[in-house]
Amino acid sequence: MTVFFIGAGPGDPELITVKGQRLIRSCPVIIYAGSLVPAAVLEGHQAVQVSNSAELHLEQIIALMKAAHEQGQDVARVHSGDPSLYGAIGEQIRHLRELGIPFEIIPGVTATAACAALLETELTLPDISQTVILTRYADKTSMPEGEALADLAHHKATMAIHLGVNNLPKIVAELIPHYGADCPIAVVHRASWPDQDWVIGTLADIETRVEEKGFRRTALILVGRVLSSDAFSESSLYRAGHAHLFRK
Repeated sequence: MTVFFIGAGPGDPELITVKGQRLIRSCPVIIYAGSLVPAAVLEGHQAVQVSNSAELHLEQIIALMKAAHEQGQDVARVHSGDPSLYGAIGEQIRHLRELGIPFEIIPGVTATAACAALLETELTLPDISQTVILTRYADKTSMPEGEALADLAHHKATMAIHLGVNNLPKIVAELIPHYGADCPIAVVHRASWPDQDWVIGTLADIETRVEEKGFRRTALILVGRVLSSDAFSESSLYRAGHAHLFRK
């Protein structure tokens, strides 16, 4: 028996790995994050028990896993995006280790990747940014020392900010001193879902643009010069005259 933490992707039911889909269709027990994972992801399942974790607290989720373990039933624990990013799997894993229940993590497509695809953007461009920072805004839960938004913004790298659209004015105020008011920024609502929407602007005008859209939740913020710049060098990988292991 194994508990499989499966990344279901950002919303589009086709943006899930073959392995993740196979496990969902074969595991007798499914526990899925119903507030973020569309029901279509579960299509074709043959589970005898399906539970929506949005309606449960941690102890109830662990109790379901323990009961499945006692009956020798594999569990598909389905999270949105990639479960290793803001998936709250760490606390579940801690309990499973204490109980001696085996588990495995199946990676998934991140919301950041889905947003980049939607915006037709490469997040790492030569001369512009070779670093991507994935973070969130400190609201109800504080950030560890050195991880405040202003500390991270000092690097001027491409940044993906989760769970922050309701604090957009504060975020903009912390970013402008480092990125500049003319730096491009995008706010993407429910990337890859049927009702996906987005807006692109600069740090100077993004608040007005988002207010017009009415985004209040389930939105990711991307900021960085990669969103608008065409003035970057070509990579060495495909440059004529550049030899490497596979090309003389």
